[in-house]
Amino acid sequence: MADEQEIMCKLESIKEIRNKTLQMEKIKARLKAEFEALESEERHLKEYKQEMDLLLQEKMAHVEELRLIHADINVMENTIKQSENDLNKLLESTRRLHDEYKPLKEHVDALRMTLGLQRLPDLCEEEEKLSLEPACHVTSRFIEMHLYALFVKPRVAHGTPKSQNGSKMNEEKVKG
Repeated sequence: MADEQEIMCKLESIKEIRNKTLQMEKIKARLKAEFEALESEERHLKEYKQEMDLLLQEKMAHVEELRLIHADINVMENTIKQSENDLNKLLESTRRLHDEYKPLKEHVDALRMTLGLQRLPDLCEEEEKLSLEPACHVTSRFIEMHLYALFVKPRVAHGTPKSQNGSKMNEEKVKG
């Protein structure tokens, strides 16, 4: 019976070894799956970090592009301001020249009329002739509008005489 007990003991040990081996194989399979998952996650993490680096590089490129656009906008705003200042200076200079020209022309017209000569054409009439010349093709509507406003005079009937100070008088004032 001692042999039977020894055999039973060995069988129990074999059964335990088998159970433990099966348990160990299951754990080994789970461990292998975990290692594979770990390696896969590490690859994914590496890919995510590479993608993040690419996105950050793209972001920095866009930031630089935006910075350059802002710099261009600032330059253009300064250019526009300078151009507006230049335009205002030119308009003021044109206005001063017109103010200087107007009384001189009126005086010349008055002298011509005393000699029986016709008046010289107004600037707005000459401006129409000038604007038809090839050199004047490129003029902005803004400047033309300002020039027109400077040179426009109210229309009166032909033959209405001018006073000595240059303003036209209607016939009732001449008679009176």
